[in-house]
Amino acid sequence: MITGYFLLPLHLFGAHRPVMSWLVLAAGLILVAAGLLVQIQYLLTGQVGTRPAWIIAGLMCFTVLLFSSAYYILARRHGEFIGLNTRIDALYFTVVTLATVGFGDISPSGQTARVLTLLQLLYTFVFLTAGATALSRHLRGRLRHRVGAPSGQPDD
Repeated sequence: MITGYFLLPLHLFGAHRPVMSWLVLAAGLILVAAGLLVQIQYLLTGQVGTRPAWIIAGLMCFTVLLFSSAYYILARRHGEFIGLNTRIDALYFTVVTLATVGFGDISPSGQTARVLTLLQLLYTFVFLTAGATALSRHLRGRLRHRVGAPSGQPDD
């Protein structure tokens, strides 16, 4: 995914194609949210024959790269970001925002950048937190099952 992020032709998006840019971001976020909700349901119901834990982790990573791409594209507009110049800057800012650390070296200064940052925070609180919670419960349950399984018996 990281390689794809650095190879994406992000110059095709931006101020010269604002409608397409926002539609692609919205579509990506909707698809990820739907995918997360389906996979969370699979995890909670113990759906046989699925690998929801891996898919949830992948969707969470994809979300980070989606927001990183949006920040990088938006940073090309003058006055939207202070200190965001490269794709690595955008990835760094996305992870720092996701972790709610906020070092202050990169900051949204334009209204559109601030709205996008708020969107990331809200999206994280709703969808990524739900995915992470379901994933951690699932992993704890599997660990308890393995620790409690009698020796000589297969665990799954």
